[in-house]
Amino acid sequence: MTRALVRAQLRRERWLLPIWMLGILGLLAASGIAVAREFGDEQERIALAAVAAGNPAFLFLRGLPDGAETGALVFFQTFAFLAILTGLMNTFLVVRHTRADEERGRAELIAATPIARTLPLRVTLGIALAADVLLAAGAAGIGLALGYELRSAVVMAAAIGAIGVCFAGIAALAAQVMPSSRGANGLAAAIVGVAYLIRGIGDALGTATDLTSVSPSWISFLSPIGWAQATAPFSSADPLPLLAVVGLGAVTGVAAILVRARRDLGESLIAERTGRPVWARASAGRLAVRMQRGSTIGWAIGAGILGLFAGLLSPVVAEAVAENDALAELIGRLSPGLEVDTGAAFTVALLGLSATLATAAGVQAMTRMRADEAEGRAELLLSTPLPRGGWLGRQLVVAIGAMIIVAITGGFAAGMSLAATGGGAERIPESLAAVGVFLPAGAVFVTLTALAFATVPRETIALGWGLLAVGLVLGQFGDLLGLPEWLQDVSPLRHVPAVPIEPIDPWALALPLAAAAVFAGGAFALLRRRDVPA
Repeated sequence: MTRALVRAQLRRERWLLPIWMLGILGLLAASGIAVAREFGDEQERIALAAVAAGNPAFLFLRGLPDGAETGALVFFQTFAFLAILTGLMNTFLVVRHTRADEERGRAELIAATPIARTLPLRVTLGIALAADVLLAAGAAGIGLALGYELRSAVVMAAAIGAIGVCFAGIAALAAQVMPSSRGANGLAAAIVGVAYLIRGIGDALGTATDLTSVSPSWISFLSPIGWAQATAPFSSADPLPLLAVVGLGAVTGVAAILVRARRDLGESLIAERTGRPVWARASAGRLAVRMQRGSTIGWAIGAGILGLFAGLLSPVVAEAVAENDALAELIGRLSPGLEVDTGAAFTVALLGLSATLATAAGVQAMTRMRADEAEGRAELLLSTPLPRGGWLGRQLVVAIGAMIIVAITGGFAAGMSLAATGGGAERIPESLAAVGVFLPAGAVFVTLTALAFATVPRETIALGWGLLAVGLVLGQFGDLLGLPEWLQDVSPLRHVPAVPIEPIDPWALALPLAAAAVFAGGAFALLRRRDVPA
């Protein structure tokens, strides 16, 4: 039976898991090639590491520089993002085969056979472990192909794999705690985000040990991503911190197995709240709002925290550059002709992350339509006088509304914290504008998800999140990866003005809005032509 379960789960993962793994390895390989090409000269690498070492903005967003070797710069530039992607890969994998299977009835069919209650969970954790080992092996191979030393390549790869093991265990425990797959995914993904934030704060408050290296503050060691980063693959190459990372995954995984052995199928440690037995004025729109309310609040809290740190740390960043003449000179040499307040640049970068969370909230709201269709709720809704276009329209309004709420929360939190640190009340509308200019680009991804639902409903979730990931890579990492300009320009995020550093270009806002309108119109037209469910 164990072999049958393994085969069944691997069959369901035959496309999604390889895409995740190839995407992570592709980003690592492309970054390594780009850094080697753009910073082949040692003096250029020293200059880049020195700029990063003296700028808390870089430290918060990227991580800790640890030397001027090519591999060290690649690890500094990419590890925090690779850790997030690896953590999310494991989170979605584990929840998909545990709590989500319980919701959809698959777990009940499996439990009807003579197997141990915990076997499906143990099989899922085994597959996650195997995927993380393969991912680490691929990362090590890429490191060796790029010319890194064997020990450095292996430690770097082990750090990536260990992060996956850690968050697989955390996701397994979240699936036992939360009553729904959305709640479990939300909780586990939030823990991934909090780990990134804590690591960022600890790194931003770190101390430079020399021109190209920074030692983190103690706060970084409150995060498993900070533990993995402490391996410093290209200097000390110490694998011992990974014992704590893997140990956390093992402890949470074992705890999840123990809980699963004692709880009934469909139950959870946090009981699901029951709704009102009668809702006389219920409607499809109100139902969509209610179903999306919890996740929107979660996304808004994340955006608000980012905005708060953007305002509080912005003066620290500006002061660090102002007090370091050598650092200011290096920034001037690396960015000739660019006169930018580094504190403002840092704030814009974090507000960009808040806008990304807002877009993710909108995409998640649209993918809800596929879950409603697959689980039978759509048939009940459409058995009423509600037309298909009305169903889609209400969900689009809720998705765009969720995106706006999350964006406003992030911008307002940043503006309030900037005003509290001496920036003045005018920083509030300025921050709202800085995050608001991302909304037209975000609407493109939301309507593309709606179009995917109308055309290839089974692939809605993969396409919705996949298109957003591609847009982020093209828009945020296109220059680093050395991608052609025309390819970078495909992403609407590429054209978003960095307010207040850059002026607002009306065309940069009008064109994505027009594209979003076209995609939405196509979704309405195509949904009327296909069967529901499909």
